[in-house]
Amino acid sequence: MTRMRWIWLSSGLLYVLFFSWYTSFGGPLTEEEIGKYLEHFDQRGVQPEQRIMLEHFMRADTGDDFVVLNAIDLYETPLQIEGVEPDDSSSDVLDKYMEFMWPELIKRASHPIWMGDSASKAMDLMNADGMETWTRAAGMRYRSRRDLVEIGSNPEFSGSHAYKVAAMSKTIAFPIDPWFQLGDPRIILALILMLVGLATSLMIRRIR
Repeated sequence: MTRMRWIWLSSGLLYVLFFSWYTSFGGPLTEEEIGKYLEHFDQRGVQPEQRIMLEHFMRADTGDDFVVLNAIDLYETPLQIEGVEPDDSSSDVLDKYMEFMWPELIKRASHPIWMGDSASKAMDLMNADGMETWTRAAGMRYRSRRDLVEIGSNPEFSGSHAYKVAAMSKTIAFPIDPWFQLGDPRIILALILMLVGLATSLMIRRIR
């Protein structure tokens, strides 16, 4: 096989591996899966209103990826729970929570698509008293609803979730589905690999 063919074959294999990791092929949650997760949440003692919300969220599954919009307001001083040091900031405590979350997110191709700190108080509010002040916000992409529920039902999540409560004075998080973005990594990677392949092919031809 020629060097040029190896380059295109390697690029194609790399893209297939990335696409397979980044894309959900499991389809919508099944009745069996929904029942299993609801049983887990019942054992955890979730509130009835939250259980209804979770069941509707799972039953309305599209099987596709989605985004959760997160608005976060941090305490000036975090709550002093076990594992929080006296000199820890709320950001430090939130990092403790994310120590569990990041590995679980990354292996499920879930990640922020944007994030940043608040530039001012809310510029427009309607029927939302007490929602004027926020610290930061982020849009978190999840590969599927199955992935999000898997993370939430992991027993290790219960312990790390205490750090989130200790760091945040308030938060709003809600899913967005369907959604779209102009910079889908699958499209960007395909374009990059094509450019690299074309550039390398031209260099090989010139050398010959």
